[in-house]
Amino acid sequence: MIDPQPDVALARLTTIRTGGAAEYFAPAGSRRELREALAWAAERGLEINVVGSGSNLLVADAGVRGLVIKLDRELARIEPDGEGLRCGGGARLPAVAARAAALSLGGIEFAVNIPGTVGGAVAMNANAYDGALAGVLDWVEIVTAGGVSRRVPDELGFAYRSSALGPAEIVARARFALTPASPEAIRATIQSMRERRHAAQPKGIRTFGSTFKNPPGQTAGELLAAAGAAELAVGGARFSRKHANFVENVGGASTADVVELIAAGRRRVAERFGIELEPEVQLLGDVRFPW
Repeated sequence: MIDPQPDVALARLTTIRTGGAAEYFAPAGSRRELREALAWAAERGLEINVVGSGSNLLVADAGVRGLVIKLDRELARIEPDGEGLRCGGGARLPAVAARAAALSLGGIEFAVNIPGTVGGAVAMNANAYDGALAGVLDWVEIVTAGGVSRRVPDELGFAYRSSALGPAEIVARARFALTPASPEAIRATIQSMRERRHAAQPKGIRTFGSTFKNPPGQTAGELLAAAGAAELAVGGARFSRKHANFVENVGGASTADVVELIAAGRRRVAERFGIELEPEVQLLGDVRFPW
């Protein structure tokens, strides 16, 4: 049986390291435990949220009402499945790319540059370096308080960086259909992608990854840099000097600092170019962007 714990700090579970505590928190290591957690919350009328690797997440300073779930154990495994991989929703995508490479399976090398988990990446229809998760996704298992169902990509309502999955529809497992390939070629591709990311993006600092979605035909980072966002700072938060679409917590930043900084950067781009950037970071708790 699950045993949700009250008042559990969430900042440590995010890469930006800001925000308050969960009203209730429960790890779920199996589909049964996940169903129990969802049913427990439903019986009490509590909201549901899931924390993966916390790499695209901004938690309210006042904390999060309801139940926050983290998938682990069985729901974080990566297992061979014919010419593919069957992965738990809590599995980290860089580890998925590495396991595929070890099995000489190609097609998901791009995942090495997506720091999130399988479940979050499916819900967000994640992509990186011309590779999209939807392109190699075979099926997903969705757990709700009412049971388990399997869906194929066409049933997930994929759009740019989004899907039609609701907050109480949790990706417990997914299968990726891959292609046998030369181990040397796969390793070379992964190494090249790592080098491109390290050359372009900040490393070893507290950040949540890309702040804004790229508008059609342009990149948010270039627009922010051209608008002078790199000179902006609020409290302990600032835009990265290396890649302007990244917000860094350089020490003691609050979520309120980060939100104010994001708003300032968006305002500069709108004033300079007439383009209203759309945030990509996910919000948890009572925190809103001021527009």
